[in-house]
Amino acid sequence: MNALVLKAVNEPLFFQSTEEVEPGPGQVVVSLMASALNHRDLFIMQGLYAGIKLPVIPGSDGAGFFGNRRVVIYPALDWGDSPDFQGRDFRVLGMPDNGTFAERILVPESSVFDMPAHLNWEQAAALPLAGLTAWRVLFTRCKLKSGEKVLITGIGGGVALMALQLATAAGATVFVTSGSDEKIDKAVALGATDGENYKADGWDKRLKQKSGGFDVVIDSAGGDGFSLLPGICNPGARIGFYGGTLGKVNGLSLQPVFWKQISLLGSTMGSPREFEEMLLFVAAHGIIPVVDEVFSLKAGNSALEKMNSGNQFGKLVLRNTD
Repeated sequence: MNALVLKAVNEPLFFQSTEEVEPGPGQVVVSLMASALNHRDLFIMQGLYAGIKLPVIPGSDGAGFFGNRRVVIYPALDWGDSPDFQGRDFRVLGMPDNGTFAERILVPESSVFDMPAHLNWEQAAALPLAGLTAWRVLFTRCKLKSGEKVLITGIGGGVALMALQLATAAGATVFVTSGSDEKIDKAVALGATDGENYKADGWDKRLKQKSGGFDVVIDSAGGDGFSLLPGICNPGARIGFYGGTLGKVNGLSLQPVFWKQISLLGSTMGSPREFEEMLLFVAAHGIIPVVDEVFSLKAGNSALEKMNSGNQFGKLVLRNTD
């Protein structure tokens, strides 16, 4: 079968023929029609993950056929027994285990779920990791309720956009931030009420004035901008975060955190049960993941270059079969 293979860090992926996958007990082969990129794939290529094992086929998101079933794949392995946190053996598809940038993939049968019928292959492939991450941080960790006011920072990435779509479908009022006015306008077209460019001084004060304060804040960047978030939260607010691309938080004052009874809630991926809940919600509300551009599997490196540029709005997807 054909696949994209990472052989060394800081090198492009190789499009090549690889060995066919053979299922063992409890395993199945899914013929992949489409897969999607995540920043995780780029970070692995750049050597920014611990314990990288090569060669490997990257990719965590995929949709395809299991027999006659149209399916999506739970994008991780071995969540563990607790619903509250992942176990020691938890890992995401695409490293160290081979991932979805291939014509076929070997996964546990328990990882295969019927894909929402209203989605096409590319949209379905864009859903798993982003949808699961957004679902857990919004509903499991932050306990989002209808009628609450939500801020989603850094709109434009796959998880942030899914959080916007899930939150609005759940009856929340959503505001966003971005370093791009164009991305804010696109988010408003998707259902956001308003937004602010975080490159402009006083963005936080303007958002608080517009919204009256937030009940839930969803962040993936961290960095010094995170220190402004408690100041625009309402009493009892929850700040959920699932990434830290901008690094450590400097200047965070704890006074508004404890005085307003604000909860800081870290979140990573989600369990198979949460994955199933997310899929049912997406199907019930007809949510369509935002796809920025579709590439052929052979053109995977071009897709990764676009991701590295940060210009995309939505998911970058690979078509795994011609």
